[in-house]
Amino acid sequence: MKKLNLTPWWFISLVCLTAWLGTVKVAWSQTLSISDSQAERIGRRLWQNESGGSVAGLTAWNSGEDFASLGIGHFIWYPANHRGPFEESFPLLLEYLTSSGLTLPPWLKQAGTCPWSDRAQFLADQQSPRMKELRSLLARTIALQARFAALRLEQALPKMLEAVQSRNREKVRANFDRLAAEPEGLYALVDYVNFKGEGTLTSERYHGQGWGLLQVLEEMGKGSARPEFYRAADRVLTRRVANSPPGRNEQRWLPGWRNRIRTYAE
Repeated sequence: MKKLNLTPWWFISLVCLTAWLGTVKVAWSQTLSISDSQAERIGRRLWQNESGGSVAGLTAWNSGEDFASLGIGHFIWYPANHRGPFEESFPLLLEYLTSSGLTLPPWLKQAGTCPWSDRAQFLADQQSPRMKELRSLLARTIALQARFAALRLEQALPKMLEAVQSRNREKVRANFDRLAAEPEGLYALVDYVNFKGEGTLTSERYHGQGWGLLQVLEEMGKGSARPEFYRAADRVLTRRVANSPPGRNEQRWLPGWRNRIRTYAE
């Protein structure tokens, strides 16, 4: 198996070509060194984290949310005429799958936005031919979805270094590098950035405090990288819940989040 070479700062060449009717066409280039076996292993761990490794869990719409969560990473897909504060990633996954040579079902290729307008409609359609076709597509592309998640990690570091205050820039870069150098560190980085984002969007803040990868890297201490990353993630997510609007009842999610991030230190 031939591996690709690492760039100095894990940077991805991600170039937007055209935008038409809200759909972004993207040219993809993978520069992170990741073997087929690594991609499969990371993908299955992401799938386990998000939905217990179940095929049914590849097409989800969580209670209280206004978007579908699809694939091993529960990539977000908003319905037409709706955009929330969280970054939409499922359309970009479809672009990546197409660029990798996969042929999408015609209805999915033409959809543009999520064809289900709300959670009730989505759940009522669970046994429809197109929903079964979507789950089948997602179940047979585990490694490709993992590579897509790794691409997001590659893009994250330069975005974080640009967004962080200059006095913390070296700390963020050093913590990223030392975590990536540890066994299973790549999994922790890929999973968390897919799980809670880069932490660079101002829309992803409660009381001005974010919960993405950037905030966890800033929070890390100087101990062994993976345990430090786990402890920092726990503090950041606990703070998010404390800052969240009471109506969202985010406390109900915290035990599951803690179970997930605990795997980073195992």
